[in-house]
Amino acid sequence: MTIAAYTPAVLLDLFCLFLGHRFWFWPAPAAAGYGVPADPRGDAGAYLAVKGGRDAALGLTGLALLAFVGARAEAWFMVCVALVPLLDTVTVLRHGGRKAVAFGMHFATAVVVLVCAALLFAV
Repeated sequence: MTIAAYTPAVLLDLFCLFLGHRFWFWPAPAAAGYGVPADPRGDAGAYLAVKGGRDAALGLTGLALLAFVGARAEAWFMVCVALVPLLDTVTVLRHGGRKAVAFGMHFATAVVVLVCAALLFAV
């Protein structure tokens, strides 16, 4: 059960680091993939960098909790962090993004994060 709980947690944390890196270094395709395209050369550039920093910080925090505190702390962290993709779902819908992206990517991510948290609570 430990491997089944830790593996998705580590992968989700690493994925957050990947997203942060992508928003910092390739903001236009990252924004399009997010579901609300933005021009990084315009006013949106700062917001894309903020999103990248947020995602990277969440990934690093998750890895640190898992490595230095344990599964229970990581589980509670993931319960709280599940709010981020839920709010991303609302953001995409409010700004004219496709429902398939909002629910198929962001909402589904929230569900995966909560399932991962449940697995970590079971360890």
